[in-house]
Amino acid sequence: MEKNYYWVEKLALVLGMLVLAAAVDRTQFPPDFLFGTSTSYYQIEGGYLDDNKGLSNWDVFTHIPGKIKDGSNGDMADDHYHRYMDDIDLMQSLGVNSYRFSISWSRILPRGRFGEVNSEGISFYNKLLDALLLKGIQPFVTLCHYDIPQELEDRYGAWLNSQIQEDFAYYAEICFKEFGEKVKYWGTFNEPNVMIDKGYRIGTYPPSRCSEPYGFCSAGDSDIEPFIAAHNVILSHANAVDIYKNKYQEKQGGSIGIVMSTTWFVPYMDTPIHRMAAKRATAFELAWFLDPIILGAYPPEMVEILGSKLPAFSSNDKLKLRRTMDFIGVNHYTAMYAKDCKFSLCNDLSHYESTGYTLSIGFRDGVPIGPTTDMPDFYVTPYGLENIVLQVMERYNNMPMIITENGYAQKSSINLSAKDFVNDEGRIHFLTSYLTSLSSAIRKGADVRGYFIWSIIDNFEWLYGYSLRFGLYHVDYNTMQRTPKLSAKWYSEFLKGGPNITTVVSNMSKPRRLLM
Repeated sequence: MEKNYYWVEKLALVLGMLVLAAAVDRTQFPPDFLFGTSTSYYQIEGGYLDDNKGLSNWDVFTHIPGKIKDGSNGDMADDHYHRYMDDIDLMQSLGVNSYRFSISWSRILPRGRFGEVNSEGISFYNKLLDALLLKGIQPFVTLCHYDIPQELEDRYGAWLNSQIQEDFAYYAEICFKEFGEKVKYWGTFNEPNVMIDKGYRIGTYPPSRCSEPYGFCSAGDSDIEPFIAAHNVILSHANAVDIYKNKYQEKQGGSIGIVMSTTWFVPYMDTPIHRMAAKRATAFELAWFLDPIILGAYPPEMVEILGSKLPAFSSNDKLKLRRTMDFIGVNHYTAMYAKDCKFSLCNDLSHYESTGYTLSIGFRDGVPIGPTTDMPDFYVTPYGLENIVLQVMERYNNMPMIITENGYAQKSSINLSAKDFVNDEGRIHFLTSYLTSLSSAIRKGADVRGYFIWSIIDNFEWLYGYSLRFGLYHVDYNTMQRTPKLSAKWYSEFLKGGPNITTVVSNMSKPRRLLM
């Protein structure tokens, strides 16, 4: 009986959000609101050795057998490096006013600060920026989206060595100097919490460092190294912000922030220990980076558990951290349950210190937290976006936010063609329900200034290769042809202030199953 009631409650929630989503429209957001799409260099560019580009860590990692689900890599990806003009035309046809992408560090500095600046890399990004601005599309540039020159990993261990702070500052200043007149939004890092967790705790991302029981790597220490690497990321961010604000911001008139992966954590049960677990989960995922950057110290929930395992900030570090950034980039896809592992049974408790004695899971009593998607551990939980925005608003004094990623995955297969993906009603309902949730947060006072869909086109989805599709446009990886999905039509109409979701879906040639 309890499970049946749970399903009734969940169904009512989903239906309620769909009804609300049908009414969401452009007028519910400020006139100067950024609406765009997001990508990253490795996932779309290709051209991995073209024009003197150096090897990145992902170039090397994806060529190791067994690392990527479908055995693929980003050597060609979407061939955006050669087709960027066509992709910009797609953006213009949608009517977006902004585009978030990342610069390849190894295309600008093939060997980091130990080699020359690659003039051909500078030329490519200048052409990309010029083309965007010509079409009236504001660039939002991420400096590091998981990737670094492999040279820095080989030479001194990358994020485990404080030398990386000097390298990142050197790279960031080149970008500010070369592109800053054209870029008004800079993100230092994309999801450093994911990059560090998967690279140094569980070892599934490069440099594949971890220790048991978190993972089975050839080297690493999952209880120590994530916090060393994160510390160097935080200080690298601080260096870049310091340089930008001291030397470039006043003249160039842009803003700078950091982009974080966020999850709305729901207590596994409505009890004090699980509510505390949800708070710890937020601390160990989000506040781990944002508290030092904005508040000047690691979150107390982490300090209480980890103590001296957390590196200390010097007085000079604290001075740099005082140079407050301008906005927080929020990548959000899903909610998850947070289960206490400090006072509850979660196997061997010592296994969970590095994650705050908290287990993040998507199911309770065999029932998912929301309708599933084709991306593991991503559920349709639109209420999570409003809640995470309000949580960030409260914790960080309503610092301006931009929703830098939000999107929906479809499972792909070599046996499927574009016509199998174009009627993506599930994506439309996902996006409209999340936008409805976001508009509610704005009405409650959250200073949110933009929203970017992941992604403009299908692309290389990290460990999943090409087995998942997030794009508004389908990509045939044999011909590189881009085909608009129904969601592209919906987004275009939404941005024009035209038909809402009900109209767009009802105009399809025939009824189709709603993909949740």
